[in-house]
Amino acid sequence: MRIVRRPGAFVCGIDAAMDVIGGKWKVLILWALNERTCRFGELRRAVTGVTEKVLSSHLKELEDDGIVHREVYAEVPPRVEYSLTPLGLSLNAALEPLGLWGREHIYRGAEEAGVGVDAGAGIDTGVGAGADCRAEPQVVAGLGRG
Repeated sequence: MRIVRRPGAFVCGIDAAMDVIGGKWKVLILWALNERTCRFGELRRAVTGVTEKVLSSHLKELEDDGIVHREVYAEVPPRVEYSLTPLGLSLNAALEPLGLWGREHIYRGAEEAGVGVDAGAGIDTGVGAGADCRAEPQVVAGLGRG
């Protein structure tokens, strides 16, 4: 069973938020679930590089924190779908400005490095950008995920 820290144990609101979204993959999971319910395999493909073990663990933690809803359908074979709760949607809305800041930072870094940025290709802002679980994030000149 996961032990959730008491509210009094947090130094500030950022500390509390980072407890929920901390780590490399959780924000990317939120991004993938932003506007579409996904099955585990869809999430695995959408969050490139995450292992099944880590994805499963993070989904369980996000579910425990009330951010992700896990729906199990009594079918053969069994089907499980993940979606954001209203709390998860509000968290994505709070993270959207951070995604926009990251997008601007990547563009500025590419311009400073003299790398041509194709405006048509763009960089996905990530959270809040209407992600599709089947769509791959775009990469600009090796600068990483948007």
